[in-house]
Amino acid sequence: MAKELSAMTLEELWELFPITLTEHKTEWANRYEEMAVVLREKLSAYQITRISHIGSTAIGSIRAKPIVDILIEMASDENMKAVSEQLSKSGFLKMSESENRASFNFGYTPHGFADDVFHLHLRFSGDNDELYFRDYLNEHSDVALMYEKLKLSLRHKYEYNRDAYTEAKTEFVKKYTTLAKEQYTNRY
Repeated sequence: MAKELSAMTLEELWELFPITLTEHKTEWANRYEEMAVVLREKLSAYQITRISHIGSTAIGSIRAKPIVDILIEMASDENMKAVSEQLSKSGFLKMSESENRASFNFGYTPHGFADDVFHLHLRFSGDNDELYFRDYLNEHSDVALMYEKLKLSLRHKYEYNRDAYTEAKTEFVKKYTTLAKEQYTNRY
């Protein structure tokens, strides 16, 4: 019998869920749309201000991990704990939580990835730098290709260490998010 995900060490989880990058798939936008409908229904009792497709699967021209990232923004006076509990009751696995943020996974099984895999990022309205980064890369294909090249250079080195993979991209992401926020002042 497979070990439960909650009982696995971080190293065991990374081994089961390695970093892989695939060619862009138009179906990722459809998966996002379908999940956004589910999320709006499951969270209809709460003040959700925006649900957005973020991450590399939302950038039309580059390879990505086949995991659809979704940003859920809620009103500043909404109860983070209550919304988090509702997501957990709805089948999303809480991976981390702080006072102002929570993250969830969906589609992780004790045997590896399911066909549809999602990462949810629950935040208060305005905590949405990912939207600026997404838009900038979609509108600047040269920068998107530089990002893809960086990701490709890191995928084997950090194939079994998601935290290190993410950390190695941080400087690039911060640089272009800053440029995007300057270019798109108050877009979100």
